Amino acid sequence: MKWWGLALSVSVLLVASCGKPGELDYQPSFSTQDNNKSQEYVVAIHPLHNPKRLTEIYGPIVEYINIHMPEVRFRLEASRNYDEFENRLYAGRYAFAMPNPYQTLRSLKYGYRIFGKMGDDAEFRGIFLVRKDGNIHELADIKGKAVSYPAPTTLAGGMMNQYYLQTHGIDVKGDIENRYVGSQDSSIMSVLRGHSAVGSTWPVPWKTFSTEHPELASQLEVKWQTEPLLNNGWVVRKDVPAPVADKFAKLLFSLNESEEGRSMLERLPVSRFEPATEETYRPVRDFLVLFSKTVRPIEY
Repeated sequence: MKWWGLALSVSVLLVASCGKPGELDYQPSFSTQDNNKSQEYVVAIHPLHNPKRLTEIYGPIVEYINIHMPEVRFRLEASRNYDEFENRLYAGRYAFAMPNPYQTLRSLKYGYRIFGKMGDDAEFRGIFLVRKDGNIHELADIKGKAVSYPAPTTLAGGMMNQYYLQTHGIDVKGDIENRYVGSQDSSIMSVLRGHSAVGSTWPVPWKTFSTEHPELASQLEVKWQTEPLLNNGWVVRKDVPAPVADKFAKLLFSLNESEEGRSMLERLPVSRFEPATEETYRPVRDFLVLFSKTVRPIEY
């Protein structure tokens, strides 16, 4: 079944990169197909990838749901960076969203409820990338150098990485320069281009980058990694009618049951989406309390 050009109008929020490292240039494509459905729901994914790549891999899933829910319409919206995504999430712009676990818990204060999550929790860990020619051999070598992260509110690739450093002999506030560069791709590109000695991210965007840019990726290596936590959540705004939210969730959770769905999931890459609740994320809340006491204060 061909997905593109059926019912999905993809809106990508494009803003100039403002000189930040790691923004990959591209020309997006848009669908201008008219749609007479009376109710539209915006679906958003936090900046796992640059907007073009995120739209390419999550667009087919949203369109698949559109096909199987003809009574309403869903539109995917991609953000350029974490600030942009969070501002819109907390303003209630999104009907459905897949935030990182920290944003998932914070969204509960802004009219959302948790209904699902990504599977494969073992993959949700922070990793540290260094250049193979960068003379970084042990953690002590990063003292006095710059470490890049997607954003202060990133969990895997951000807080989890900083907690690892703090508990392994690196004073995060005093021993290193912390650079927040806006996205997972930007953090990878920061170390690749030599703007930082270490780039913090997590396995999913690193695997995607390695597949799409093998020659560039070959210049880097994963030097350290954190323990895992729960993967990204799915939230829905509380005013979305229950039949719509329930059917959306059912379609999402059953993707791994068909060849078509598994093919879409492989592009993310993730094996499945699964049900979850606020209680599911208790270990994340416990980590946030510990992080706030150990590294730097955060809202949670």
